[in-house]
Amino acid sequence: MTALTLSHVYKSFGKVEVLKDISLDVDVGEFVVFVGPSGCGKSTLLRVIAGLEDATSGEIRIAGDVVNRTPPAKRGIAMVFQSYALYPHLTVRDNMALALKQERQPKDVIADRVAEAARMLNLGDYLDRRPAELSGGQRQRVAIGRAIVRQPKLFLFDEPLSNLDAALRMNTRIEIANLHKTLGATMIYVTHDQTEAMTLADKIVVLRDGRIEQVGSPMDLYNNPANQFVAGFLGAPSMNFLPADRVGRDGGRTFGIRPEHLTIDPAGPLSGEVTHVEKLGGDTNAIVDLGGGEAVTLRLFGQHPIRANERVTLGFDPDRAYFFEPDGSRSRAA
Repeated sequence: MTALTLSHVYKSFGKVEVLKDISLDVDVGEFVVFVGPSGCGKSTLLRVIAGLEDATSGEIRIAGDVVNRTPPAKRGIAMVFQSYALYPHLTVRDNMALALKQERQPKDVIADRVAEAARMLNLGDYLDRRPAELSGGQRQRVAIGRAIVRQPKLFLFDEPLSNLDAALRMNTRIEIANLHKTLGATMIYVTHDQTEAMTLADKIVVLRDGRIEQVGSPMDLYNNPANQFVAGFLGAPSMNFLPADRVGRDGGRTFGIRPEHLTIDPAGPLSGEVTHVEKLGGDTNAIVDLGGGEAVTLRLFGQHPIRANERVTLGFDPDRAYFFEPDGSRSRAA
């Protein structure tokens, strides 16, 4: 069953076309992540789904119903923003209950839903506190709880972790993933962080310049990118790109290889000087200057004795290599 269908959606602000022919199906219970660089249109697309912006053209269906002219409050959605947007004078309990009170839900229903959301999010001890008495991570959990109590058809998350530090981002990401499993709800999540996309999504939608570049599971996109943009955007460290003639292939094309698929190989086709080493404990990353203004990142698993100023020769498994045409499209011939 389809929770959301977008059909040929366009959005323009004056003469500026921000969304261009967006068509997408989201199944009930899926966790879908919109990812792409700043300015690619992902947040605008989320706002169009929510009804906070009107589509210039195209059709939006939620649970089978066309909602283009339906106001946000009637679309059956709940949105969690980058800013927590909590009322500072209200307690956690009242912040979470506010939308239900505005809907004139019975008091016992409100109390039960708030209590259940607080249990899921470990907020039971904080219900009588105000936002100023909470940490950033706790405030974001309150914002998520405010969405949960509404029992929406769609949860929409607009870069909800951007204001948190690295440790809190990881913890909250895990909480959101567990929440998705518990609720079995349909969630659409916007981020520019490809790590969030890879770890949370059932399905990733990669956007660039207002268009969908590729849709698929995280591993589908990682292993079978449709083009050079997707290949370079997903993965940390990102894929290495070199002129194909550097590895003995036809000129004019681009050769791509992920850092973990390069190896130290005395018989390999690439050689250069190590200019920088990052010792991360579980991994070791090295930047290798190949000359001619070209460099690659080499990822070695575990702790490795490689050091700066060392000369190395690199090889790769041809089955792990990618080739791209001058227009960026994936070449099917090696």
